[in-house]
Amino acid sequence: MRKSLFLTICCIYMIHHASAQVPALERVEPMFWWTGMSNPNLQLIVHGKDIAHRNVELHYRGVKLVEVHKVDNPNYLFIDLHISSSASPGTFPINFTRAKAKTLTYQYELKKRDHSKARAQGVTNQDLIYLIMPDRFSNGDPSTDSFPNMREKGIRRDSMFSRHGGDIQGIINHLDYLKDLGVTAIWLTPVVENDEPKASYHGYAVTDHYKIDPRYGTNELYKEFVEKCHKMGLKVIMDLVHNHAGTEGYTIHDMPMRDWVHRWPEFTKSNFRDQAVMDPHASESDRKQMLDGWFDRRMADMNENNPFVQRFLTQNHIWWVEYSGADGFRLDTYPYNDPQFMAEWAKEVRKQFPNLSIFGETLVWSVPNQAFFSEGNTVNRGLDTHLPGVTDGVLKEAIYEALNGKEGWTDGVNRLYSVLAQDFLYKDPTKNTIFLDNHDMSRFFSVVGEDITKYKSGMAMLLTLRGVPQMYYGDEILMKNFSDPDGLVREDFPGGWADDKINKFKAEGRNEKENDAFNYVRTLANYRKNTTALQTGKLMQYIPEDGVYLYFRYDDLKTVMIVYNSRDKEQTISTGRYVERINGTLKARNVITDQVTEISKLTIPAKATLVLELLPNNTH
Repeated sequence: MRKSLFLTICCIYMIHHASAQVPALERVEPMFWWTGMSNPNLQLIVHGKDIAHRNVELHYRGVKLVEVHKVDNPNYLFIDLHISSSASPGTFPINFTRAKAKTLTYQYELKKRDHSKARAQGVTNQDLIYLIMPDRFSNGDPSTDSFPNMREKGIRRDSMFSRHGGDIQGIINHLDYLKDLGVTAIWLTPVVENDEPKASYHGYAVTDHYKIDPRYGTNELYKEFVEKCHKMGLKVIMDLVHNHAGTEGYTIHDMPMRDWVHRWPEFTKSNFRDQAVMDPHASESDRKQMLDGWFDRRMADMNENNPFVQRFLTQNHIWWVEYSGADGFRLDTYPYNDPQFMAEWAKEVRKQFPNLSIFGETLVWSVPNQAFFSEGNTVNRGLDTHLPGVTDGVLKEAIYEALNGKEGWTDGVNRLYSVLAQDFLYKDPTKNTIFLDNHDMSRFFSVVGEDITKYKSGMAMLLTLRGVPQMYYGDEILMKNFSDPDGLVREDFPGGWADDKINKFKAEGRNEKENDAFNYVRTLANYRKNTTALQTGKLMQYIPEDGVYLYFRYDDLKTVMIVYNSRDKEQTISTGRYVERINGTLKARNVITDQVTEISKLTIPAKATLVLELLPNNTH
């Protein structure tokens, strides 16, 4: 009878020194570093057969060998270095010596930092994020579709769980499309190596933290991608997974120490209950299972209380920003991580890159629950997470309720008003990422019953409410499906493969309805890109009345009035109630149609939203 994967992994520690087939010097990570970093301390992880039986020697001006740590597994050494401000860029040997054995040498390089301003610049509420699953967007280099030495081979576009062949080059090939759409930032689901035997395309079971998955490209290509984006005025968000790692990674197959991952007598999943972390009445066992339970059998739960794990993860993330120049991090499964570590991690990363933006995936079900994980200790948590923003799933659900729900005191459009009224719980709600769907949930167009009017209303809210808006690839061309299973919402973008019969990257490849949706999003996204009132302006909302929800975004330059009619019939309203912000204005320009209209009375079609820029009274 085959043992469970979990028990097999837990036994690896006891047998690794006898069975691990690794070279004498398999790797050193980080493989290189930089001079002039804010933290002068660096910890190298060295992996090689019985490497702990060797002495470590290095000599380089400005670099001090502080300590060599030998851990449970003799195939590892952890080497502490201090890199002083006097150290110059250059290469030096690290020698691993042993009596009567050939000396092993690794040539370590200290590089000069790139201080260009167009690096690690941050993603803010001035941006529009476009989320892409690289495997499903476009295949720009078929030569990287499959590698014989990787566990999942070949591509099968007829299978929603297999690889389809999309890659980084495919995204580069369509940067003009994204720029034209009004996108200013691109978030890719993880592109680091996921050498798992099944469903490796999703990227959330990393097996090599320092290597781009070769089926997506190379480290050099990823860096080129970031640089090309920056030249086009686009930013890049890197997706990080702190909580777990793929079970095929070298640190899991040949674990450095017993407590590298959380271990249980038998396989134990997380209970997936974020309340156990915040509940003052919670049992310790519930809290422990929430934080230390495994996400899946092939996702080993990292022990973030282990200082070696902490350094391994933190340095890796700093390395990627310094290497590539990426502008922000999205943090996967944020509530499942050790809170104290994540707070310290955020401080250390931001110390190195002050402008770098960070937002965490929370996906909890109330505003207080979301605020619990955000920065500022605003809900009496007793800990400042230093997490600037969260994925605002509560606002997403409120928008859905406004579009699909029945009107009530706290239901329908009143839910949306109520959720925004609780913004006082955040230190800064404008740093939250707002969205309508993503790779883990049903597509927005399907959720609103493929109703184009509701679709436009939702898109209008996404692009005019406070926060950092994020779209999911294909939303602009009405890609649809429900997430049962997830693969249904991860279909290929039509036209991303050379043999696709239809190319929806081009207007001629889209049908009339798809072009209508695309043009609506494009018009509003580009208007937002040029309108500071919709980016950093203030928000004023009015209590919904007779199913009509009206709010303003405004600054010293412009005032934009957004009006949503949640009822199933056309309504005409008087705007006298809103005089506080209208302030005597007589006319407004419809942002979508460019028509100028009187605003003393407004007629709003059923389920429709008007986006109106108030005009000076001397406008004709």
